[in-house]
Amino acid sequence: MSLKIKPLEDRVVVEAMAADEKTASGIILPDTAQEKPQQGTVLVVGPGKIDCSKDGCTSMPMNVKKGDVVLYSKYSGTEITYEGKDLLIMRETDILAIL
Repeated sequence: MSLKIKPLEDRVVVEAMAADEKTASGIILPDTAQEKPQQGTVLVVGPGKIDCSKDGCTSMPMNVKKGDVVLYSKYSGTEITYEGKDLLIMRETDILAIL
């Protein structure tokens, strides 16, 4: 899938994984009881943050790349709907780990 979204600086676009619809014992959970997922796939990555000091400006490279499966903070990012998909735009610092 090719998105026309271009995140700025150190932001990434993530597609959240689907929430569990059943418990381990097989009980079906309604939408209101489902836990918000904290894992997703990186779809688009920004160019990285620019760090400026008195010695000049340097570009800080991103640690994540397109296709990485990541674990992120529970309430991080901004939820958007784009081309019928629910996506999150978040800063790279909101990502806790690459799985």
